Amino acid sequence: MTLRPVQDTLPLTEQCHHYDKIDQVPWDLQKYWHQRNSIFSFYDFGIRLTNDAWFGVTPEPVATQVAKDIRSHKHSTPRKDTIVDLFAGAGGNTIAFALSEKWTRVIGIEKDASTLACAQHNAGVYGVADAITWIHGDCLDFLARLKEANGNANGKEKKGKALDPSLQLDLASTVLFASPPWGGVSYRGHDVFDLSTMEPYNLATLHEACRPMEHALFLPRTSDVRQIAALVPEGGDKIEVVQYCMEGASKAMVAYMPAE
Repeated sequence: MTLRPVQDTLPLTEQCHHYDKIDQVPWDLQKYWHQRNSIFSFYDFGIRLTNDAWFGVTPEPVATQVAKDIRSHKHSTPRKDTIVDLFAGAGGNTIAFALSEKWTRVIGIEKDASTLACAQHNAGVYGVADAITWIHGDCLDFLARLKEANGNANGKEKKGKALDPSLQLDLASTVLFASPPWGGVSYRGHDVFDLSTMEPYNLATLHEACRPMEHALFLPRTSDVRQIAALVPEGGDKIEVVQYCMEGASKAMVAYMPAE
């Protein structure tokens, strides 16, 4: 099966909600609903999210700052012109990358159809629907196919499933951004979060999937930085780790990993 970009906007489903009043909101989402205008400043213009997407969407001020920083940290080079948001969710980070106008191409990958429909809709609300290539599929599958396709270009034998020609990217000019599920909200109970327990993809799995491309990993604010540091090969360049805060409180950290 060939992994292809989504050509048309997916239809919104009954799982794609816009809550106007608190009494419409499930109890476990009410905290996030009160923060809705920080999550999406255009929320009142019809932003849609699935219930699960509320837990993972990056607040807009953080997404905007990350979109700025990902082109300004020490590993960034002018040659990088494509950004791939591996876990697009409802579109928070993907939209911020498109709004930054720093990329020739912005790609967002999401495996849940209803969540992807929300992301496409929300990109339209922000006026960047035509600036993003959406892929409905699994991001690790995409990465495996992308690296194999580049291996094939170098004369290696084809072994796996095909990648659509329109998604054949130059690894050297591509940056990956990964804001994976962290395994629910249980990470908040840890003074230092063990990244080997992150679900469904732990730190080692994500890093291995993203190599050798430059990649930024969006991780819990209490993540064990020793585990991140252990990813640096002997004699390798240092990794930049940045804490992102709102109203004086850290929301997450991002590890900027250089290309190999």
